[in-house]
Amino acid sequence: MALRLGDLAPDFTVETTDGKLNFHEYLGDGWGVLFSHPKDFTPVCTTELGMVAKLKPEFDKRNVKVVGLSVDGIESHNAWVGDIEETQGTALNFPLIADSDRVVSDLYDMIHPNANDTLTVRSVFVIGADKKVKLIITYPASTGRNFDEILRVIDSLQLTANYSVATPVNWKDGEDVIIVPALSDEDAQAKFPKGWKALKPYLRVTPQPNK
Repeated sequence: MALRLGDLAPDFTVETTDGKLNFHEYLGDGWGVLFSHPKDFTPVCTTELGMVAKLKPEFDKRNVKVVGLSVDGIESHNAWVGDIEETQGTALNFPLIADSDRVVSDLYDMIHPNANDTLTVRSVFVIGADKKVKLIITYPASTGRNFDEILRVIDSLQLTANYSVATPVNWKDGEDVIIVPALSDEDAQAKFPKGWKALKPYLRVTPQPNK
């Protein structure tokens, strides 16, 4: 059965380019991003892993650990690392799971037989500090992911986990947010001392509370 939002992220112990890794222990009390790519030594995947390596300081700022995966073995991964650094200008700086036995791919339903019955699709799972799945995105093999968007969503998820707000369309960190409709005006006054603009009774816009 496929994972759904709110499910506990399955734990596993695997070999990676950084040695043996237990997923839950690796995440600790922080957040995580687990993402799969179809195959080593392929062009789109090479650009993606290079971009994630460049963005690692941004993930670190958000207390997010990133883990990549494909169904190729550890020898293939280690051989590919040099190509990533050479073509993308950044060395791999996060673990890449060797999932040749498909243990993790099956746990996270990363193989979609109608697309390809042997290779993982471009799955993205954002895992919260409570080890529960907060976001699932699936891309086809032919489309590279937008990791700036994944960072944007993490900003939203971390904000809304701590405050009674939701984020509107195209929201970016630092912009106004929406007070959740379930919160009464009376309770909102205590939580949002900066006040809000009520466009409708259910649509109350307020400055981002942690800024």
